[in-house]
Amino acid sequence: MKLKQLSVFLENKPGTLSAACRLLGDAQVNIQTFALADTQQFGILRLVVRDWERGKQTLEKNGFVVKITEVVAIEVADRPGGLAEVLEVLEQAKVNVEYMYAFTIKQNHNGWMVFRFDNPDAAIAALLAKGIKVVDVEALFRMDV
Repeated sequence: MKLKQLSVFLENKPGTLSAACRLLGDAQVNIQTFALADTQQFGILRLVVRDWERGKQTLEKNGFVVKITEVVAIEVADRPGGLAEVLEVLEQAKVNVEYMYAFTIKQNHNGWMVFRFDNPDAAIAALLAKGIKVVDVEALFRMDV
């Protein structure tokens, strides 16, 4: 139920982001979803890819610094209050959300979001106990997203 996410540290200058994406494309590593955050000096590109090991190896071989992080994909009701309901479950379980970002797909009228938690196992247990669907990793990569 946990996904491996690549966190790629990028120098904050033109061409660095496209170089990383080009390398992944040339290596036939498909990007499922991503988020980009920046500071003045560097950016962090967070990626969920089909073949994280090949993606990590490709980027590192070409001079990029890559960290592997475990994240969880969750179905969130696509309606007003849907995200708030998920966050309330996590708050009650005393699980901290470190960051989150969305997939560009929907499944059964629900959006999918990626969450980074301080305690992913506790988060998964709390969400499942309240009937919130945690996305199955194998199902995610079988989809054409």
